[in-house]
Amino acid sequence: MENQNRSVFGLGGVGGMLIATVLLLSILVVLTVLGISAQQDVMQKPYEYDRSELAGVKMLDSYDTESKIMRSKE
Repeated sequence: MENQNRSVFGLGGVGGMLIATVLLLSILVVLTVLGISAQQDVMQKPYEYDRSELAGVKMLDSYDTESKIMRSKE
């Protein structure tokens, strides 16, 4: 049985490949635009904190310990 129904530009050929490529690229563009717009929205509204609440935060370590840990080997 011979396959007489071949089509280069059908969905299983070059046309299908082009449709899939365009679809994937359009999804990539949409997600990139949505990501950039989300970052711009967050950039416009930075975090704010009340300085009176920071007074109750305990410091569990000292700068002296940090300098000992972060010292590089000579």
